[in-house]
Amino acid sequence: MSETQVNDENEKEVELEAKENEEAQVAEEETTDGEQEISEEMKELMEFKDKFYYVAAEMENLKRRHEKQLQDQMKFGTEKVMIGLLDVVDNLERTLQAIENDEDEKVKNIFTGVDMVKNQFLDCLKNNGLELIETDGKTFDPHFHEAMAQMPAEGKEDQEIIQTYQNGYSLNGRVIRAAKVVVAKN
Repeated sequence: MSETQVNDENEKEVELEAKENEEAQVAEEETTDGEQEISEEMKELMEFKDKFYYVAAEMENLKRRHEKQLQDQMKFGTEKVMIGLLDVVDNLERTLQAIENDEDEKVKNIFTGVDMVKNQFLDCLKNNGLELIETDGKTFDPHFHEAMAQMPAEGKEDQEIIQTYQNGYSLNGRVIRAAKVVVAKN
């Protein structure tokens, strides 16, 4: 073989090797690109998974919050009506106090009738969650009582309630009107 032929063959081999190297690089780049695509897809999949869990947790919290609001609405939805009806109860009590000591037989019958209506009315309110706040002989509690005055009282402890101006009421455990009271101060 002549030297030119050898050089041509060497050049062909070098070209063939260069071509093979180039193809190997391209294949390697494609593999790297493929791995990058897979890792990007996995990353995207993990992001969607995280978002799904976040949305699912948010929906569960929303569901619980909504159920609590419904329960509160059922328990305290009548609060405004009850507060308005307490004025009626107060007027019935004032009426009873005004005619309590009257000697006329007709007035005594009216007293009995009004007292029965008041008790029936209070029973109806009690069946719907209204409760009277106890005051007689109790110690003053600012969560349930409103002090209108303080007076010295013999035989009573400090902060003991000695008189009630206006009854207080709670609805399903929530105070809707504090009892207005006079407290002993010795």
